[in-house]
Amino acid sequence: MANHVSAVKATRQIERRTAVNQMRKSRLRHQIRALRRAIEKKDAAQVQALLAPTFSLVDRAAKWGIIKKNTAARYKSRLHRRVKTLG
Repeated sequence: MANHVSAVKATRQIERRTAVNQMRKSRLRHQIRALRRAIEKKDAAQVQALLAPTFSLVDRAAKWGIIKKNTAARYKSRLHRRVKTLG
């Protein structure tokens, strides 16, 4: 256990940031999963509705430091490649 006031405060801040980061990462995974499922169903309308919000969330996650920039680029590239196969 921390002995200094500043260390106790830092621990509280870390716990809050960890909770926020976990929530953001979970939201990112759910969004990507929803897009992948729409692609598998070959539902073009739903794919187009989910594509922009998903890419936006991927970019924001990279900006927040939830994922690395190259990981974000890879996710977007692979998803876009799968979307293009729909037609």
